[in-house]
Amino acid sequence: MSNQDYYTVLGVSRTASEAEIKKAYRRLARQYHPDINPGDQEAERKFKETTEAYEVLSDPEKKAQYDQFGRVGGPSGAGGASGNVDFSDLFESIFGGPGTGGRRAAPGAEFRANGQDAEHAADITLEEAFHGSTRAFSFQNPNGQPRRIDVKIPPGADTGTRVRVAGEGGPGMGGGRRGDLFIVVRVLPHERYERNGDGLTVHAPIDLYTLVLGGEARVPLLGGKNLTLKIQAGSPNGQKIRISGQGMPRLRAPEARGDLYVLLDVQLPTSLSDRERTLFAELRDLRTE
Repeated sequence: MSNQDYYTVLGVSRTASEAEIKKAYRRLARQYHPDINPGDQEAERKFKETTEAYEVLSDPEKKAQYDQFGRVGGPSGAGGASGNVDFSDLFESIFGGPGTGGRRAAPGAEFRANGQDAEHAADITLEEAFHGSTRAFSFQNPNGQPRRIDVKIPPGADTGTRVRVAGEGGPGMGGGRRGDLFIVVRVLPHERYERNGDGLTVHAPIDLYTLVLGGEARVPLLGGKNLTLKIQAGSPNGQKIRISGQGMPRLRAPEARGDLYVLLDVQLPTSLSDRERTLFAELRDLRTE
């Protein structure tokens, strides 16, 4: 039927295992099955093509002939698979009928297969990851009608977090359930905060005098509040101060939070007055005596 390479049709390598070949066929058969694509002749052609490829590559004897001769039936035989492939029987042997658990369905029973899962990406800010957010996604039903799904992204979501929405993936066949929709989160970089899991790190600009003499500094928190941080006299530039429970919410326990790490970042005075220069010179001289 097809002049294409069977491995290419299924999208697998020539060293693919039996399980990999079967998995590839299941995916493509669901995608192109006529029940999912009514009236689509191109999809029907691809469905028959993938089924033909699987009929050969799933049979060890036929696969060996195909690998050796590039066809089934030997060097002088007819090319391609048998002309009597029963596509429905082969499909049912893979997917099974209702309640068969993947075994061949009884004659006349319709096949049953669950729908494919779907994935969509969602970019969110660090603030949205902190508070939680909602994203709207628009899809088209098989009948062409648009539908909108609002997906809640929970507090504590991080890059790579997958939010599952049950039953919003591809349609099933023969009474099979719909697949699921998975929203894959990516948290965008923040201009001030660096995230490491549930921990946050922020640079706090501290003037030289406060580092030397001690004092207080205000540190803005991601939740919108400010924290008054006590600076010990003689604190070194770059010192890291840990503040427990002021980091990101934990994904599955948002009432618990990670830690905040504040890095002291000295801000040297600029545009010194003559009097200030004189005082700094006196300090320098005192340190070198």
